[in-house]
Amino acid sequence: MKNEKEIKKNPMFLYLAVLTISSTIGLQAWLTLFNNFAVEVAGLDGSHIGMIQSLREVPGFLALLAVYVIMILKEHRLSAVSVLFSGLGLAVTGRFPSYPGLILTTLVMSFGFHYYETTNMSLTLQYFDALSSPWVFGKQRSYAAASSIALGLLIYGLAFFLSFSQIYLLIGALIMVSAVWGFTQKPTKQTLIPERKKMIFRKKYWLFYFLTFMAGARRQIFMTFSVLLMVQKFHYSVQEITILFVINNIINYYLSPLSGPFYSGPYFL
Repeated sequence: MKNEKEIKKNPMFLYLAVLTISSTIGLQAWLTLFNNFAVEVAGLDGSHIGMIQSLREVPGFLALLAVYVIMILKEHRLSAVSVLFSGLGLAVTGRFPSYPGLILTTLVMSFGFHYYETTNMSLTLQYFDALSSPWVFGKQRSYAAASSIALGLLIYGLAFFLSFSQIYLLIGALIMVSAVWGFTQKPTKQTLIPERKKMIFRKKYWLFYFLTFMAGARRQIFMTFSVLLMVQKFHYSVQEITILFVINNIINYYLSPLSGPFYSGPYFL
């Protein structure tokens, strides 16, 4: 593997690091605030939240269509566009405290997040060799955990002074600013061998496909029921939920770089 300094000199490293932090902040803010906002402000119950969480995964399935989008839009540009949508969906969430409104804003945010994760993985594997890419993935996850810790502390403090709508707008706006920064960057190499722009399925990877599916199911169960249970039944405040996420992300911050060599996809609760 190339040494750390040499890897970080690659313009794509900084580009993906900034957008990964932004994308992660968007998802983390949504996860931290959503259940309290849905229950306390929008007045939704478990069936509503379960449906919204289910629909949130639809863009994840449709992310396979990214292979067609990059035929007309450069992949690194699609990354910036995706982060922009993630920030937009988050910023307007507080303006739509209703069941249909949260479905709409969740879909916008989720499309941005899932399409960025798709392009991030592809760009990392293109611009970093087989020995360096696991380290890059692990570093990205470590940065993501660190940014989530900082975000959690920020939300904890802001929740005493600002409304849900104001916090959503502030964090969403910051994410959109990073997306605009992405549009100004040119991290690509003209000499890079063009990738094959088509979907490829390999029978020998069936275990990876299965584990990815099961990991998604586990995350869905955790996010749909456990956090909702704490908010709805045990009346956890947004500050208490934030503390739990911060503890989780502190653990991830230290363990993520160690798991880089075994990386098999984006990890979130």
